[in-house]
Amino acid sequence: MIGDLFDLSGRVALVTGASRGIGAAIAGTLAASGATVVVSSRKREACEEVAARIRDAGGLAEALACHIGEPDSISEALRVIDERHGRLDILVNNAATNPYFGPALDMDLSAFQKTVDVNIRGYFWTSVEAGRRMRSRGRGAIVNVASVNGVRPMDGQLVYSMTKAAIINMTQGLAKECGRHGIRVNALLPGITETKFATALHGNPKVRAMVESLLPLGRIAQPEEMAGAVLYLVSDAASYTTGTSLVVDGGWLA
Repeated sequence: MIGDLFDLSGRVALVTGASRGIGAAIAGTLAASGATVVVSSRKREACEEVAARIRDAGGLAEALACHIGEPDSISEALRVIDERHGRLDILVNNAATNPYFGPALDMDLSAFQKTVDVNIRGYFWTSVEAGRRMRSRGRGAIVNVASVNGVRPMDGQLVYSMTKAAIINMTQGLAKECGRHGIRVNALLPGITETKFATALHGNPKVRAMVESLLPLGRIAQPEEMAGAVLYLVSDAASYTTGTSLVVDGGWLA
């Protein structure tokens, strides 16, 4: 009975930014739980590598290129999913960018715009396109991967942190609007995780040691440690959970 709560058999899931790191770990976990997973990011070749590993492990997965910084690319990706599967049950918005690390007063407008276009507009439009399809079926689950930065901005990451705060707010707003359609919308707030995206924080031994000294669990997370939280949020185990932000940060915000 408990196992059935996490069974995603027959469901189609789209995971953006799934060619590596947290997104790849989420895609693998959803597939291991029975979902057919569409592994998506800008480069199809990298997605195919992840999808192939999932298939080799006995799961169902396919690769699909999608640049969420471009609304037309989002719409085309959802059209392809319609054509191939005729449904979308789960969306995990994970793709994000952080092209600038440093003082906000030294940031140029192009880096600001790119961050906003991907991290806010991209999440929003992917949610809208997916939500319209879920509404027609009367059910669905959306998880927005935000960040603890959305609650407590980190030095050198002001604009990135702003966008993640916006995603937390967007999650709450969509949860209120979409609940009547049977669509649940939640956010995951990862702490510092050992990914290429966060190399600036864990790649330097001195910086890593400083960061880990501030964590109650004393270590940086691995991508796989985020996947279980997403599985919960998209599964029937979370059938009465919507509008929440699930923090998985080793105690960073404690």
